[in-house]
Order: sequence, then structure tokens, then C-alpha cells
Amino acid sequence: MPQTPAKTAQAVRPFVAPMMLSGLEPVVIGAIYSAEDRAEGLSPRATFVNIGERTNVTGSKAFARMILNGEFEQALAVARQQVENGAQIIDINMDEAMLDSQAAMVRFLNLIASEPDISRVPIMIDSSKWSVIEAGLRCVQGKAVVNSISMKEGIEPFKHQAKLLRRYGAAAVVMAFDEKGQADTYERKVEICERAYRILVADVDQGGVGFPPEDIIFDPNIFAIATGIEEHNNYAVDFINATRWIKENLPGAKVSGGVSNVSFSFRGNDPVREAIHTVFLYHAIKAGMDMGIVNAGMVGVYDDLEPVLRERVEDVVLNRRADAGERLVEIAETAKSGAKDESKKLEWRGTPETPKTVGERLSHALVHGITDFITQDTEEAYQDVLAKGGRPLHVIEGPLMDGMNVVGDLFGQGKMFLPQVVKSARVMKSAVAHLLPYIEAEKLAMIEAGGEAKAKGKIVIATVKGDVHDIGKNIVTVVLQCNNFDVVNMGVMVPCHEILAMAKAEGADIIGLSGLITPSLEEMQYVAGEMQKDAYFRLRKMPLLIGGATTSRVHTAVKISPHYEGPIVYVPDASRSVSVAQGLLSDNAAQYIAELNADYVKVREQHANKKQIPLWPLAKARANKTPIDWSNYQPAVPKFIGRRVFKNFDLTELAQYIDWGPFFQTWDLAGPYPAILKDDVVGVEAQKVLADGQALLKKIIDGRWLTANAVVALYPANSVNDDDIAFYADESRTEVALTWYGLRQQAEKQEIDGVMRPSRCLADFVAPRAAIKPGAAPALSTASNANLTLETKDYAGLFAVTAGIGADKRSQAFEAAHDDYSSIMLKAIADRLAEAFAECLHHRVRTDLWGYAPSEALTPEALIAEKYQGIRPAPGYPACPDHSVKLDMFKLLQCEEIGMGVTESLAMTPAASVSGFYIGHPDATYFNVGKIGDDQLQDLARRRGMDATALQRLLAPNL
Repeated sequence: MPQTPAKTAQAVRPFVAPMMLSGLEPVVIGAIYSAEDRAEGLSPRATFVNIGERTNVTGSKAFARMILNGEFEQALAVARQQVENGAQIIDINMDEAMLDSQAAMVRFLNLIASEPDISRVPIMIDSSKWSVIEAGLRCVQGKAVVNSISMKEGIEPFKHQAKLLRRYGAAAVVMAFDEKGQADTYERKVEICERAYRILVADVDQGGVGFPPEDIIFDPNIFAIATGIEEHNNYAVDFINATRWIKENLPGAKVSGGVSNVSFSFRGNDPVREAIHTVFLYHAIKAGMDMGIVNAGMVGVYDDLEPVLRERVEDVVLNRRADAGERLVEIAETAKSGAKDESKKLEWRGTPETPKTVGERLSHALVHGITDFITQDTEEAYQDVLAKGGRPLHVIEGPLMDGMNVVGDLFGQGKMFLPQVVKSARVMKSAVAHLLPYIEAEKLAMIEAGGEAKAKGKIVIATVKGDVHDIGKNIVTVVLQCNNFDVVNMGVMVPCHEILAMAKAEGADIIGLSGLITPSLEEMQYVAGEMQKDAYFRLRKMPLLIGGATTSRVHTAVKISPHYEGPIVYVPDASRSVSVAQGLLSDNAAQYIAELNADYVKVREQHANKKQIPLWPLAKARANKTPIDWSNYQPAVPKFIGRRVFKNFDLTELAQYIDWGPFFQTWDLAGPYPAILKDDVVGVEAQKVLADGQALLKKIIDGRWLTANAVVALYPANSVNDDDIAFYADESRTEVALTWYGLRQQAEKQEIDGVMRPSRCLADFVAPRAAIKPGAAPALSTASNANLTLETKDYAGLFAVTAGIGADKRSQAFEAAHDDYSSIMLKAIADRLAEAFAECLHHRVRTDLWGYAPSEALTPEALIAEKYQGIRPAPGYPACPDHSVKLDMFKLLQCEEIGMGVTESLAMTPAASVSGFYIGHPDATYFNVGKIGDDQLQDLARRRGMDATALQRLLAPNL
């Protein structure tokens, strides 16, 4: 009988050995492709390998918390539990913004090496940072897997990394991702995987890598199905078919994937998710899927699934009918808990058969942030209360607070997220606004009757003097109000004496201080000191809360707490504010404060005993500056010298440059963008808040709610005095328009791979005014003398942008309408537009105005990843920690013309603003100055002609 083409191709298929991995024990993946398999036309089969997913800081909040807290022994228990529960490989990922990912990976792998019950299984080293992957490979036992490499940066980087993995003897997960983006269709999955395979397995002399085919693991991308979007319906089928094609056409290659992604649209409904995983894996494994990152507890037995559920899930997974998603939703709630079907949009309001009380409706509206019926439901609740002889405040005390208590409980349990809570507050404020006329009318009677609802406590909260940032503080205000605290929000730039006066006038129980920029820290210390001097606060030991981006537990304990004998508590984010306030005002407050004080004593002791980073003398650090050959450098000449102003810039153009990643941090939603949209925990809410943000962005653009202005300046520039940059008024370079005084790294440097790490300063990346002739004595001055060669001409720039003009007015209008959610959202969008403006202008400077990279052609993702030449360091950031340069910058840029200014504490106004410098050299890079020595402080004070004590205050975090 003649064979089909497919069977003929398989019959001549070359034999490829199975994959061999090992920890302390070997693991064989990929059954031998037998003659019987070939004869029957079957794909190579494998016993499915479970990859444990919980030792991943991006996938497990508990594990991330342990690693961030340095609790590596507890983290080892997570790894051990995975192995005990049947994980045959454990995936380890340390990619977290607050971690030294490389150090954490090395430490954890070294600990695993001493635990035979864990290290017996192979390790999957999972990171987006190549340095972390290499560090892990250097210390892992046995034969590991690396997750992952791809062609998204191009062929050469892909080949380079693959060659290194071959040298390390590791297997590789290869993502179906190329220069065009991530593969989301069958055709793209096949195209990318085949291309990558040919490159990997070809011999080196044929332009390939010579990678063992059995060590290739393709991840053809598992995406969510049943999302309601038609284009997503075939995602599972595409993955299964691509898996089958890979196994039939790419000999030796394995297939893996993140299984939990497929059920993402049913987050919160574990029975349905488990059924989707079970059905998906049943078909994917039959097609040849070898392994997957999956929670074994979320996979059932295919034959044991309830028949109706299995049928409808299979319809979805295999995309067998157009209404498959809707039909699964119909039974999803029944599958979840046996509860009634709530798929009908308004069934929460009750039906004649199942009526709902007004309290239930109010509770549902509060939990789900629905304002559509809040006025009529609040009025109905008021009439019910009135008929029983009650008062308007009883509506607040009763059904409304009952609903908000549910919100508070869900938020505390991690079942609601910050954007949802802020929406709940909008509903609550609308209800209270409706009741306000009734309350005012009965005010005297209410006071006489003593019917006022007693709050849990009163908190006065303010952004300190000199600081204009308030998004985080406003979110904290909403969260506290949602938990029945009476909060007086004093706004921004509030002087100490006004904060303390308000606390007295309001009879506050707690004061809260917020600040974003470094100078705010000193103002917080001042407020704490003034509270100590005032007997009103000192005797009451009124608690002081500290929060904001630059604050920390260590700084609060070491720098602020010693100024005041009352409790001072660092609050890391909005979600912690409630538990802190409750702890301070509870019956067990004394115990809570004692534990807090003991913790801070421990923190201070640890800080005092902390091993100091060895510092080099300034002269030695300068001798180790960034090595750049200026003799062969030909800087591009800008198209103009001086200022150029941009007013009423097109917001539509700026929107194209928005990096949405930091947007989610505003809402306490953790995870990298766009992966956060598919996160098991916060993904659904991230999608909602992004949709809300993009909808508001459209309104901002269409309605011209915000005005974006900017000023850019380009000048002749040279580095002088080793560490400073002089900006000259014109090409004669005789008049200095501004001197930017730089700070140099003084931390001890090491030699790595035979190369000494430089002690960087931003001035290193701007050509020196003159180079020293060979054999001449060093010169620290810019004055000409016989030892100097001809000067090197270079250039640098400055900029200031704002997208915040009009934001305060519009935000206040939202607040007046009891819509804190939109108020906070508006400010968050304004911040994103300001950052986008800075990115947009930097692109224009690079390609046109300065033009040192005229042919640059980068994707939005590459722009966000800063793959371009040159940098734009900003005052207050690690490479340029001194905020005070803003004063001279803003004067030279004449920022008042574009509506920008600087407060006495060096915060920019409006709040949604960005400023910084342009440096164009190809070697220019960002870095962290870190700690500096007293010799650099004194030298800088001399160069700037200012008092060292004043300079010490400006640079306190670096001393």
C-alpha cells in the first residue's frame, strides 16, 4: 500500500537521541522514535514533564517576598515542596526591580546545591537578563535548561547566546519571537520555529551554531482563549497544531509552554481553569508537547471531568463552534460553586423570583464600582431608614458601611485590587453626596441625638513643603476612607507649621507625610523634630506615618525616628496603610508600637554594624575613569546652538511614545508590561485599568484637557576639572553658560575577565576641553599651557518638558464630582505623557536637531528599552543625584516661558514634568554614583564655591 507524503517523510526521519538533563540524577525526555511509531505515522511521544513554577519571583508573591526579605532558607522550602509534589524540573527566576537579580540567583543556586533532595532535579534558569543567566550557569550542578533565547533582537545576538549555551552544555528554551514580534498564529509559529531550528542545528562553517537538536525546546506561545475576542478563539488550536508540526518536521526538538496562560480569562474560577488545563494538555500532549510550566494541582484527569463541562471546554479549546465561549460562561459559575448563573448583566439587582434587598444591591455596587443606580438605591435606603424613625447617617452607618466593610475585607485578603477600591470609593462618595442635603437639614437634631457615625480615627495627611507629587498620597487617602477612617488631605507643598496646626484643630489621631523627591526626606525629619518640641504631640505621642517613593524602612528608622519619641511608621504602599493605622489606634496599640520600636532598634543596629562599602580616594577613582579614545572621536554638530521652545505639542504624537509599564505601579499592580495583562493574579484588573487609562487618554487628547510645552537647548560643551561639564554660550567657548558639577563613583572596583570596571562620572562621556600631551604632567584646570594639545570640540544639551498644564484644574473637577478614580487616573496619564514627551524630544534630538543618529529606526519596544545611542540623565536619579542643578538649568532654559518652575525644595512644577541633560557619546551609559567620600564632598564644595555643610544636606543619601 503506498504511503502518504506525511508517512514517507516520517519514515526517512533521522534518529535523534532524547534530551538528557540532570541535577544529581539524570532525566531523560523524549521517547525513542521507534519503527512501530514510524510505521503508524505517529509523532514522537514523551511522558509529560512538569516544570515547577513557584520558585519564580514574577509568578509567586510569597516566593518574591521571601527573596526580597533575604529569607532564603524559607525560599528553599518552596523549592523542596515543588520537588516533593512531583516537579521534575524547577524554574528559578529572580527578575525583580528591587533585587540584585544576579546575586540572588547565584546565592539561591548555591544553597540548592547543598540540598540533595532539591538538587536531584534539573534546574531551569529563567531570566530576561543574560548576565543573570550566565551567572546561574556558572554555579548550577548537572545539565540545566535556560529560559529563554529568541530572535527578537536579531539573528546575530541569537546565535551568540546559543553558542555560549552550547559551550556551557545547557539546553535552551527558544521563544517563538522574532524581529517582527511574538508569534500568535499557526503560520507565524511554524515560520519562526523552523527558521530558528535551521540556524541552531546548522554547522558553524555553514553559518549556524552547531547546537544539539535534542537540546532545543520550542515555546510556541500559549495565549488565553475564550476572551470574547474572536481573533483569540483559535489560539489553543494554533499551539497544538504548531506542536504537531514541530515534532514531525524538526527532529529532536521539544515543545514547552506556560500552561496557565490558556485559562487566563477564567481567573478566579479554579474548577473551570483546571478543566481547561486538563483538556488543553490532553490534546497538546497527544500532539507531542513534552513539558510545561504548570501547577500540578490545577490539572485533573481528562476522563474524570464532568461530561457537560468537558464538552464545553473542549469546544473552546478546539474552537469547534462560534458560540463556544458563551456556552462555557453559561455553566462557569455552576462549575465553580453551584451558585446561580450571574451571566445576565443586571441580575444582581434582583428578579421577581429572586428579589434583592437594597442593602444587597448597595453592597454589590460598592464591590463592583457601579454608579449607575447608586442615587436611586441610596434614596430607597434612606426612605427605608426614615420609615423606621432613623436618620440619614444611619444609611451611612448601616448598608453603605456594610458594603465598604466587604470592600475592605476583600482588599485585605488580596481579592480586590487598588483600582477596584478607588472605584468603590467613587460609589461611596456619590451615595454620601446624595445624602448630604438630608444630613445638613437634620444637623442640629443629629447632634442632639448623638447619631453621628464614629470613624475609626482621624488622620491628617499632606505632601511636605517643597514637593508637588500627590498621586500616592491621594490613593492612600481613598483606601483609608474606604476603611472608615476620617482623612483630612491637605494637598501638596504644605509647610510644617500648617500641618501641625491642622492636626491640632482637627483633633487628629495620626499625621501622615508624603514625599517623592530626595529633599523631602530632610523636610520629614524637620517635621518630626518640631513634633518633639511641641508638648501637644510629644505628650500624646501622636503617631507619624512616612510614605513616598524615596522613603524606606531603613531611612525612617535611622534618619527620622531619632527626632521624635512618638511612633514613626514607614508605610510602603497604600495597601499597608489600613493595617498600620488600625494597629496604631487599636486596643493593642501599646504592643504594636513596642514591636515596631524593637524592629526599628534592630534596623538601626544592623545599619550601624553594616559592612561599609570600601571607597577609593578621589584621585584613584579619577585615575580609573571611563576609558574613551577621544583622539578618534568626531562629534556631530547640532543644527542650532541655544534654545528651542515647543508649545502646545501634539498630544496624539506623544501618545505613541507612552511606556505603560510604570502606569500599573501607580495602581499597586505589580508586573512587567505587557506580561502583567496575562498575570494570573492581577491580569484581569490590569486589563481593566489599562482600558480605563486609554479611554481617558482619548478624552484628554480629543478635549485638549492638557497642554504640553517643552524647551530644548544644545550647546558646545567639554568636560573640565575631571568631573564637571561646561556648557558654552557659543562656538568660541569663551563664556560658560552653565557648569554641571558631577559626582564620581568611589566604591572599590574589581577586575572582571581581565578588565577593570571604571569609576564612572557623567563627565567621562563628554570630550575634555584639552587632552594631555604624552609624557606631560596631569592638569586639572582648563587654562591653556604648553602641555595641552588642541581642544576637542564636543556638544551636550539640556531639556525640560511638561504635560501637566491644566491637570490640577481638571483633577479638582473630578474630585468635586466625587470621582477620585478619574482624578488619580488623570494625574497618572499626565505623568505618562510627560515621560513620553521626554522620549519623543530625545528621539528628535538624536535624529534631527543634534542629528548624531540620523538613520535610527527603532521599534517602540526598543525605545522603551533605551536601545538608542546617548542618554538623558535627570537630576535626582542615580547617575546625577544632586537636585540643585535644576536651579541653574531652569534659569538657562528660561523655563518660566513654558509654564515650568522649581520649588524651594527643588521639585518641578507642574508635577507632570521631566528635565535633564543630553549626552550623545556612543559609550554613554547610566550608572549609580553610590556612596562618596568626604574628600569628594570637600572637592565639590571647593569647585562650586559653596559651604560644605550646605552641600552635605543636598547629598545626604550619598554620604
